[in-house]
Amino acid sequence: MKKKELYSWIKSIAIAVIIVFICRQFLFTPVVVHGESMLPTFQNNNRVVVSKISSIKRFDMVVFDAPDVKEGKELDYIKRVIGLPGDQIEVKNDVLYVNGKVYKESYVKKEQGPKTEDFTLQELTGSKTVPKGFYFVMGDNRHGSDDSRSFGFIPEDSIIGKVVFRFYPFTKLGMPK
Repeated sequence: MKKKELYSWIKSIAIAVIIVFICRQFLFTPVVVHGESMLPTFQNNNRVVVSKISSIKRFDMVVFDAPDVKEGKELDYIKRVIGLPGDQIEVKNDVLYVNGKVYKESYVKKEQGPKTEDFTLQELTGSKTVPKGFYFVMGDNRHGSDDSRSFGFIPEDSIIGKVVFRFYPFTKLGMPK
């Protein structure tokens, strides 16, 4: 009887490990936020869950492979999607324009520092629109963020996933806005 019970436990644990591996590899993964580029939305060391299967829309927060990291180092960035493929982006007098339409950015705290420098996509990248298969991303802390303004468009295949849930700190548990 003991042998059957031990076999049952081992089998149950093995199945659980396989399920966790599959979920983490293909569906969801936990990520630790590093730095202050997403203040006030996320603070350093917040922990979030990223969905690898969610579709990405404008203003979603995504985690992606950092494009400006030296060879041999692995680092992920978390930023907000501002431009989708085909979009025209411009910031003028601290106001975001996407395809000529004004967007209020309640997640950006304007009083935290100087205004966001004016730019057009063409001035930054030489392209009038976000190319197919790419995204334009920016941090919520516009003055302390390395983002598409400095390293350009993010390839779709470098995106790990969309932020869907914050699980630490416990006082801010839930869906980030």
